[in-house]
Amino acid sequence: MPDPSFPPRVALLGFSIECNKFAPVATKAHFTARTYLEGNAIVAEARAPTPGMLAETPGFVAAMDASGAWTPVGIALAMTEPNGPVEHRFFVELLDTIERRLRAALPVDAVYICSHGAALTTEEDDPDGLLFALVRRIVGPDVPIAATLDLHANVSERMVRSIDAFIGYRTNPHLDMRERGAEAAAAIREMLAGLKPRAAFIRLPIVPPTVTMLTAAGPYAEMIDLGQRRMSPEILNVSVMGGFAFADTADNGLAVVVTARHDKRAAEALAREIAEFGWANRARFYPRLTALDEAVARALAVGRDPSLPALAFADVADNPGGGGRGNTTFLLRALYEAGVEGAMLGVFYDPPLAADAHRLDVGAQFEAHFNQSETTKFSEPWTAPATVAALTDGNCVGRRGIYAGMRLELGPCAALQVGGVTVVVVSHRVQCADPVFFEMMGLDIGTARAVVVKSRGHFRGGFDEFFGPAEIVEVDLPGLTSPMLSRFDWKRLPRPVIPLDANVGWRAPRI
Repeated sequence: MPDPSFPPRVALLGFSIECNKFAPVATKAHFTARTYLEGNAIVAEARAPTPGMLAETPGFVAAMDASGAWTPVGIALAMTEPNGPVEHRFFVELLDTIERRLRAALPVDAVYICSHGAALTTEEDDPDGLLFALVRRIVGPDVPIAATLDLHANVSERMVRSIDAFIGYRTNPHLDMRERGAEAAAAIREMLAGLKPRAAFIRLPIVPPTVTMLTAAGPYAEMIDLGQRRMSPEILNVSVMGGFAFADTADNGLAVVVTARHDKRAAEALAREIAEFGWANRARFYPRLTALDEAVARALAVGRDPSLPALAFADVADNPGGGGRGNTTFLLRALYEAGVEGAMLGVFYDPPLAADAHRLDVGAQFEAHFNQSETTKFSEPWTAPATVAALTDGNCVGRRGIYAGMRLELGPCAALQVGGVTVVVVSHRVQCADPVFFEMMGLDIGTARAVVVKSRGHFRGGFDEFFGPAEIVEVDLPGLTSPMLSRFDWKRLPRPVIPLDANVGWRAPRI
């Protein structure tokens, strides 16, 4: 226990990326372009009015600031948009930086780790676990370690045993990141006062498709709700982790991690109850999507009949938030060829096309060459007549949902009128989770009859002021993030699993 006469020294570090094994490799440049910080810069950025990082670390720092004296010790934080596996050389470089800076900072009284939990490298399937184990080895067995994780984390035994407080998101869209950071701070304060938590971990043979993991309703939401209803003074945290199928690892599978303050048997009993509830609802973890022809017909209908409610169409198979490239043209091409009017589509990742528009300027008419330099599967070239409707530098502050209050730099951006569809083109890949991506172009979403978003689910937290659940259409399309898991060539996913296999069996383990 630290000397109470001195403010506790708490190390801050992190590695946060969701990796899709089927997507192109993520390099150091992806992190330095988004968030790569060392030392005191982590704390300064976390305390900024519009931080350039996701909200867990700012939430942690704010809660520590509010709960008493402390000395933050910035180590290193690397964070970027979901992508393919991380170049292993960069990950090793990051681990070396963390080890060097953390050893130099010793002694520390506690450690906070901002992690995603579904990272990969080109050589390692559990880099989050490797990081957690490294930190534990450096600080020793008695220093409290708390970590926040995305609920899409693929949980390994090594991750759970290496830390003291495992704190996963509880909302999808992820609107509780700041709150989970604050929860980690509260856990750190308890552990600094002497608490030594005990955790239980169960993994189910269910790999939920992304669209079955919303937390407003559905089987996954009910598992999380059960855990929260069972909270008691003995239970420190309940985390139900849906996992991320596209990582394709042996650690995939819906997981329950329950942390008790003292009694491990209480944690084990609750973890078993939640897991058994999830297993009883296994038949509900199958995706239901709308065929492309039907989606186009509905877009035509709302464009022609203003008495019908406007609709949002989610291109869930090309979600940059899951490693998708954000530039497939299947839906755009279908809407254009059908003559759909009053539509908007965002955001389309195509730096060369955005550069063409900026070179031509507003009002120019030209042949827009989509994906002229893209070689990724599904990102097919397509050409259509277009007019440059608006241009911006792409610098904005998120307004709603997961990006609310966050400083964003999307590079040169353009709004192109392609038939009856206004397409927002960006130069830095990001999922369309915030209305600001249209609004920064001067577009009024409220006037659109159909809005296409390249996002799996986070758009629901940003666009809910325009579209309720009944006005959202999830479209079945090809792509790197398709919820139709049978379309992928899995190599390491544990089998048999739901929803891929028949006759999957499971019995609650004795833990």
